[in-house]
This record gives sequence, structure tokens and C-alpha cells, in this order.
Amino acid sequence: MRNLTVALDVMGGDFGPSITLSAASQALSLYPNLYLLLVGQSDTIQSWLYSQSSDIQKRCSVIHSEQVIEMDERPVSALRNKRQSSMRLALDAVANGQAQACVSAGNTGALMAISRMVLKMLPGIERPALIAALPTLNGGRVHMLDLGANVDCDSDTLFQFALMGSAMTRVVEGISRPRVALLNIGEEEIKGNDQIKQTAQLLHNSGDINYTGYIEGNALFTGQADVVVCDGFVGNICLKTCEGLTSLLLSRLFSAQRTPAWKKWLIRKVFPEVIKLKDAMNPDQYNGASLLGLRGIVVKSHGNADENAMATAIGEAVIEIERQVPERIADTLESALMGK
Repeated sequence: MRNLTVALDVMGGDFGPSITLSAASQALSLYPNLYLLLVGQSDTIQSWLYSQSSDIQKRCSVIHSEQVIEMDERPVSALRNKRQSSMRLALDAVANGQAQACVSAGNTGALMAISRMVLKMLPGIERPALIAALPTLNGGRVHMLDLGANVDCDSDTLFQFALMGSAMTRVVEGISRPRVALLNIGEEEIKGNDQIKQTAQLLHNSGDINYTGYIEGNALFTGQADVVVCDGFVGNICLKTCEGLTSLLLSRLFSAQRTPAWKKWLIRKVFPEVIKLKDAMNPDQYNGASLLGLRGIVVKSHGNADENAMATAIGEAVIEIERQVPERIADTLESALMGK
């Protein structure tokens, strides 16, 4: 069983090493063939390593970084002035072959800008896109992109997103012909702006995509589509709204402050489906958005992720390494874009 090497940006995110290192320990226990390059302030990382088991120590290496990219830092500034940051060095490790994937909870804009420069784009792709899997009512998952990497997208860019999303879903989910839909304000062909209508025409004419038409926001979780395509402005607002609603529902159902112990016991005994729903809706288990379109694997975690969610993001990187996602996407793009 070959080692799978992931470069982890230890300093990234709202909480930095306190979360990322705990997640590293959890991920190493979950994936026996995982090896981690821990990129960050070496004193902090070494101190943590000394407290870990010999097995974990053997499966980690440390890359020291002098700089940290702040969560509110402008991407251009990070790109020009933070060449020794933990994020940059983690991406460099992928570019030079030390690691097969990078995981970061850091600044999204900086991660996209630096990834694009360091790793380069796949042939035929102009911009990377953030994609993540969300739960559906039938127990499956729907992959949605873009989730915030690109605010403005023309029809050609959205078409490229559809190709990449379809390819990734086929590889990760094992679906031979993933159903691809465009997020729109209605299902009727006359609905939507010119950008959406032009994209729909491109998708309809493509024999490489199983395009099923428009889908509305209230149907995202019904299982009607395997891939949903939109621009990053719409996708990010949609995702954050869903996460906020989920947090509201879970806090109302299982708030330690508001719900007496007897009521929690009653819910678990009388309404076991509610417990299943709670687990299915937990955003932590879907943490880890992939930055598609690059010549390498980059997984973006929520900045405020806890250790469980961060470990899930590392697990997403492991899956993509095992299934050779960039290579499989590249194969799909080569045939599809040439025949467009």
C-alpha cells in the first residue's frame, strides 16, 4: 500500500495550529497510508509532535515557514509578498512533487491566486472553481460549483465548470453519466439571464455532458441532479445560506441550553429519524471544497472548521489522490473541448 502524501497548511484558518494539528492526528489515525508534510512555524509543530505517538512522528515531516497569510489579506499582496508563507510552501510542495495534494483553511482568494500561479491550469481551463458535495434527500450527494472562487463568469467558463464537475463526480461517485443542471430562477427555458441561456445552449449541444436543464434552489437537495453549476457569487451565497439554516435547525433541536435532558432522550427514542437528519445535515462531514482545474489537488477547508471538519477535508484530499482526479479530469477535457 503506497503512501499518500498531503501538504497541510498548519497556520491557515481562523484558529491555526490548535485545530489543524489536532485534525492531522485524527486523519493519520483514519488513513494508515497517509503521510503529512506539516507546513508552518516549526517550533509550534515540533512541540506538538513531541507529544504524539512514535507512529505519528514517523509519518510527519516539518517544513518551516517564516510568514502567514492573514484571512483578510488581499490576494495580490499575498501573491507578491508572502513567498515564504505556510500556504505558498504547501503549494510549492505539490508543484515540486514532494506532496500529492495541499489542504488549507486559509484565505480563499489567496489560495486560488497562488494555486493558479504555482500549479498552473489544465489545458482548456481558464479559471479554477471550488466544488463541494452536499447531501440529498435520497441519501446521495450533489456536487455544486462554483462556490466562490469566481464572482463573474461567462458562458464558456460555466461550460468548463460543467465539464470539470461532471468528470469529478464520475470519478468520485462512480456515476457513469452524471446529471448536470444549471442553477436558475426557474425551470422554464425562457427564464434566466443571457449568460445562463448561452451556457444552456452550450451544454445542450455537448455530447460529453448529460445536461438535464435548469434547477431551482429549492430542488438542490432533492437528488434531481448530480452536478449543479453556477457562478461563484450565486454559489457562495447559496452555500452560506444553507449552512446558516442548518445551524439554526440543529441549534433549535439540540441546544444544550434550551433543551432539557428528558426532551433530548425523548427525541432520540421517539424520533430516531430526527437523529439521522441531524447527522446528515451536519456541515462538518461535507467540509472540504476542491479547487478544480489545476495541475494538482488543492482542498479548501472552511476557515472556522473544527478538528473533525478539518480531518474531513484531509480525507477529501486522500480520496482525490487515490482516484487521480486531476488526471481523469484532464482526459475528459481533452476530448470534450477539442470537439466543442
